[in-house]
Amino acid sequence: MAITDVSTYLHLSSADVEEIAYELDVIRRDVEESLGAEDAAYIRRVIHFQRALDVAARLVIAGSRSKKGWLLGTCALAYAKSIENMELGHNISHGQWDWMNDPEIHSNTWEWDMVGHSAQWRYSHNYRHHVYNNVLGMDEDIGYRLLRVTPDQPWRGWYLATPLRNLVLAAMFEWGIALHGLHSERLRLDSPDAVALEKRKFFGKAARQLAKDYVFLPALSLRRWRRTLTANLTANVLRNLWVYVNIICGHIPDGAETFDPAVVEDETKGEWYLRQMLGTANFEVSPLLAISGGHLCYQIEHHLFPDLPSNRLSQVSVRVRELCDKYDLPYNTASLPRQYFRTQRIIHGLAFPDWLSSIGRRRRE
Repeated sequence: MAITDVSTYLHLSSADVEEIAYELDVIRRDVEESLGAEDAAYIRRVIHFQRALDVAARLVIAGSRSKKGWLLGTCALAYAKSIENMELGHNISHGQWDWMNDPEIHSNTWEWDMVGHSAQWRYSHNYRHHVYNNVLGMDEDIGYRLLRVTPDQPWRGWYLATPLRNLVLAAMFEWGIALHGLHSERLRLDSPDAVALEKRKFFGKAARQLAKDYVFLPALSLRRWRRTLTANLTANVLRNLWVYVNIICGHIPDGAETFDPAVVEDETKGEWYLRQMLGTANFEVSPLLAISGGHLCYQIEHHLFPDLPSNRLSQVSVRVRELCDKYDLPYNTASLPRQYFRTQRIIHGLAFPDWLSSIGRRRRE
């Protein structure tokens, strides 16, 4: 069942909650005060590496005459696209690097290499999702209006198509993000003219992205345009699948709780912190996978401090885990395969009515 009172659920006193908020504020302050040249150099290195890898991958795809060369180039392109989407686009748009005052690496100016308009995503993600993380009826990232991920979502017959819907969402995740952002804009805007403007922005960005991936870049390959087109399509799908895995494993596994809207009424800072911790999960991956996923393997820390640079989350996680041990708070982490299995078990189990689903019955208890 959705949690209605975070402090009561965790058996914490008001003093405990205030102390937890203070200690988390100290962690934030320590990181903010230590940001400097090494961090700025890190993000610039990532940008240069990603762009160099993107160019190299495209040259291999266009120039190689073997299937192995095409496969190598396509996998490298998918990796480059993942870094651009997650470590760069996602994190820069969170404002993690605004402290540098670099107009080219700023949340207000960065536009990512995806069909969705980054400005529309910033509202749906930075505000609706991060502020109201896992609050039913307020955070529309809960199932993306396509999947049933908690028994608090009423069951409908069309959830029986979840296996297919889940697969389509994963393969076309960039479109899900793009449409999700546009939907949030339509909800918050009252003026038809303003909504029409956002629609034009959406279709304009999508058209430019499609033209780049499937018209302009293949045309540069001349007679080998088919190799480039299929490589771009394949790399986009691989990127979409990886982004999907990162997002669901950070929000849906067992232990990632949902909340009744009552929790945000008179919510204190400490209770907000605790809700972020309860509504998210971490997973364990190698450094190469971590950077391609925007370091969202530290989803708990990212939700506690969404605007802290991603390269600091690993060190922050040590202190957050110590805090959880001190106050006997849950810290949801496991290997990536285990977290992925747990998410799929929930997604597919809740596709059935609760009287048929052990997942639904167990979670309601």
